[in-house]
Amino acid sequence: MKGDEEEKNKKKLFLTSISAVIAETSTFPLDITKTRLQLYSHGGGKTDRSSSITAFKVASEIVRNEGLMGMYRGLSASVCRHLFYTPIRIVGYEHLRNSFGGNDSSPLSLPKKAFLGGISGVIAQVLASPADLVKVRMQADGRLMMQGLQPRYTGIFNALNTIVKTEGIGGLWRGVVPNVQRAFLVNMGELACYDHAKRFVIGKQVCDDNIYAHTLASTMSGLAATALSCPADVVKTRVMNQAAGNEANKTMYKNSYDCLVKTVRVEGVMALWKGFFPTWARLGPWQFVFWVSYERLRNIAGLSSF
Repeated sequence: MKGDEEEKNKKKLFLTSISAVIAETSTFPLDITKTRLQLYSHGGGKTDRSSSITAFKVASEIVRNEGLMGMYRGLSASVCRHLFYTPIRIVGYEHLRNSFGGNDSSPLSLPKKAFLGGISGVIAQVLASPADLVKVRMQADGRLMMQGLQPRYTGIFNALNTIVKTEGIGGLWRGVVPNVQRAFLVNMGELACYDHAKRFVIGKQVCDDNIYAHTLASTMSGLAATALSCPADVVKTRVMNQAAGNEANKTMYKNSYDCLVKTVRVEGVMALWKGFFPTWARLGPWQFVFWVSYERLRNIAGLSSF
């Protein structure tokens, strides 16, 4: 019995990895657009220009200055991150949910699911934070190239090696606090909302446990995750983009709270939702591609629905 459970968990980990890579690759251009948009006025204080910048303008600027492949800068680090992050949080949440007695006859309440989702996200993000740091740095490097400067890193392994040499091992976890805060909020909204929404749709006989239920549930989870996580995402991106030894950015933010206060003071409270549309535009399709793929792969592998 224990051997069968271990085999199922191995399948789930493998299937979540495949589904995450598919979702990440197909929506990555939206992610780099969101990251660049969140970095506008970061370090420059030019709020007049940043306030008029839109996601479309940012995407057009990337393609014009870096070519089409510029939209995929940092993809390798992002895929590497999801090979750790997504399997841990998805399988971890399902294990915690089932351990606490969540089943069809006696489902857990939404607050309990939200808490378990948040905890799963925190554990996964701590382990995957170095890859997330590299992804943010590599995405931000495109702006240096637009200014005629050399990028800081040539690839994921060069980035990891450079960060360790210049910032120490601890540098790989720079920004881990806002990163973990964001992960808690994202997974609290995403996992709990998807799980609860899917069971609600099926329970109310809106549709069966099929692609229609998965689509409705993934749409709602994407919106919930974006609304909850966008402020933490802005803070996370700005803190993680700071490189030790870079005098321009070295003392800009002491910590995530300092970044939050300075961002609101200089740019206004709505700056915390800067990049909301590209974030939602990415999370929505990401959720759809991931959950539909994952549920389908589970079915093919002979596993029960999530």
